[in-house]
Amino acid sequence: MRRRWLLLPGAALLAAGLADLLGRAAGWGALGPGDRTSPRVALTFDDGPGERTGDLLAVLARHGARATFFVTAPACVAHPDLLRAIRDAGHEVEAHGRWHTHALLLPAWCEWAQVSWHPRAAEPGLHLYRPPYGGHAPLTRLLARLARRGVALWDVEGRDWTSAPAANLAEGALARTRPGSVILLHDGPPVTPELLDRLLVGLNERGLTPVLLRDLPPRRIGWREGLRRVRASYGR
Repeated sequence: MRRRWLLLPGAALLAAGLADLLGRAAGWGALGPGDRTSPRVALTFDDGPGERTGDLLAVLARHGARATFFVTAPACVAHPDLLRAIRDAGHEVEAHGRWHTHALLLPAWCEWAQVSWHPRAAEPGLHLYRPPYGGHAPLTRLLARLARRGVALWDVEGRDWTSAPAANLAEGALARTRPGSVILLHDGPPVTPELLDRLLVGLNERGLTPVLLRDLPPRRIGWREGLRRVRASYGR
């Protein structure tokens, strides 16, 4: 009996590691890139609305581009005017969680609250949920299914949380972008408005059109795409 109790922590760590590997790194079964033959891409922003939202909206308007904002509950409460501005400008609003907390740090009842919250919960249909950090716990996908949420990931990171200059970040992101890509940016870092401007110029030069995520539309990540994601996550 004692040996069984000693095995429990190891089993829990293994389950957590597999959930993160299969759910975040591989992304199997989640919504990811769209049709690789269509000249469309999706620009997405996590964490807002906040002090940078107005600047991002101005850049998008200047280029006539549309984007998808994954927002958090505290930010929506703090900035209801900016949430309205996002929607009034014709952009898509989806959920980034009740809290910006990794799934592995939440007990099951808190993760249910995290997953089930949505700024448009009263509207019918399937809504999207992007887990903070892309993180998964063993119950994340089950809870999302019960809450009728589509787990939405990405295949290109703008890396705007780093200290690199906008020009370098844009160059790197554009090099990884393909038709159908979903590009991850953040509503908050000071570098993001300039990065966004450079990305939009580069996308236009390559004949790629930014659209709302629902208009991409994203596709389920299969085994082959999942294996590519794992190799990319570990630098191969």
